[in-house]
Amino acid sequence: HDELLAILGEKREIKLGKNNTFMLVGLYGSGKTTSIAKLASYYAKRGHKICAIGLDVHRPAASDQLEQLGKKLNFNVFTDKKEKSPEKIWKKFSKDLKSYDLILVDTAGRDALDKALIEEIKSLNSLIKPTETLLVMPADIGQAAKSQAQKFKDTLNITGVIITRMDSTAKA
Repeated sequence: HDELLAILGEKREIKLGKNNTFMLVGLYGSGKTTSIAKLASYYAKRGHKICAIGLDVHRPAASDQLEQLGKKLNFNVFTDKKEKSPEKIWKKFSKDLKSYDLILVDTAGRDALDKALIEEIKSLNSLIKPTETLLVMPADIGQAAKSQAQKFKDTLNITGVIITRMDSTAKA
């Protein structure tokens, strides 16, 4: 425990006011959409008005998954399955989003951190201006975690990290 604290630093509690936006970024299949559901559940239980917006226009089932999780956990989800521009989706729903305490933004991932993904998340970051930018990484990524985290940090102002699949691997 002490060693983990030395590496990760002290606990930082995120206190919500009005109009907080958490943008989740990471590689394809890292658990961004599932993490959104967990965050929505956590903050909704504490009395906050939560919604999610699906800006992953590359994975066909991303919007469906987010909508199913929203129905199951009772939070609103904004998606547009026909639109292929995440920026246009954000602009389309931006007025609706203002009435929420917390907006959880589901972004696209890729198999690798390529130039197209970097440009997309940079563009979304400057448009959305999130209060928190959370990097979602699976525990089983192993040694590649450092280089991937550094690339995301160089691209965005990462304010936190969510590590997924901690229960599935000894590498965690």
